[in-house]
Amino acid sequence: MTEPAPLLELEQVEVAYPNGRKALDGIDLAIDPGERVVLLGINGCGKSTLLRVLDGLIPPSRGTLRFAGRSIDRATLQDRAWQRDFRQRVVLMFQHPESMLFNPTVRDEIGFGLRHLSAAEQDRRIRQWAELLHLREFLDAPPFELSGGEKQRLCLACLLAVEPEVLLLDEPTANLDPRTVGWMLEWLRERPFTSIVATHQMALVPQLGERIVILSADHRIVFDSRTADGPPGHDLLVAHGLAYSRA
Repeated sequence: MTEPAPLLELEQVEVAYPNGRKALDGIDLAIDPGERVVLLGINGCGKSTLLRVLDGLIPPSRGTLRFAGRSIDRATLQDRAWQRDFRQRVVLMFQHPESMLFNPTVRDEIGFGLRHLSAAEQDRRIRQWAELLHLREFLDAPPFELSGGEKQRLCLACLLAVEPEVLLLDEPTANLDPRTVGWMLEWLRERPFTSIVATHQMALVPQLGERIVILSADHRIVFDSRTADGPPGHDLLVAHGLAYSRA
C-alpha cells in the first residue's frame, strides 16, 4: 500500500542572508496531514524563519519546499489562484501580534480573510470567533487600543475564522492569560488541524503536539522524535539550551 504524500516537505532547505550568514542550513522535514509538531530551539536558531518558509513568505536560498506535492518556487508564488488557495489552507501567527494588524476595527480584522464568503457567513464567523476569544466588546474598536494579550487573541481569531488546514504558530501563548491558553490547547486538541508550533514553554510541549523537532544554534535539525527512540533526553535538552543543569 502506497504511503500518503507529506502535506509539507522540505528537502535540504537553506536560507541565507545577503552577507552569507545562514538562518537555516540543510533542513529536511516532512509533515503529514494531521500531525502536531512542536518546534524547539533557543532564540536565533531559526524557528521563526522555518515557519515563514513553510508559510511561503521566505523562499529558500537552496533546496525544495513542497505543499500537497507541489513545489513552491517563485513562479508558484506569482500564481494568484494558487496563492488564494494556499492562504486559505495555511496560516501563520507571528510572535509579535502588532505586525499582523492593519485594519481600522477588530471586526474588520477578523473579516479580512473572509471576503470571499457571503455577507451573512462573514458576519456569523466574525461573531463566533469574537465570542469564543472574548473580543465581542471590542468589535468596533481599533486594534491598537487593545492590550498585548487582546491583540494575541485577535490574531488567533483572524486565523481560525478562515478554517485553515495548517496552523503555524510562533510562540502562541506568549501574551495570553491562563484561561485563554487553556481554551486554546483544548480547542486545538479537538480539531483535525496539522499544526507546527514554536515555543519556549517546555511545560506545554506535551499539550501542543506529539512530535518534537529541535533546531540547534547552527540552524540545523538535531532531533526529530519521528525517527528517535523516544522523547529527547535531559542531556540533549541541556546541550541545546532547553534545560538547565547544575553540573
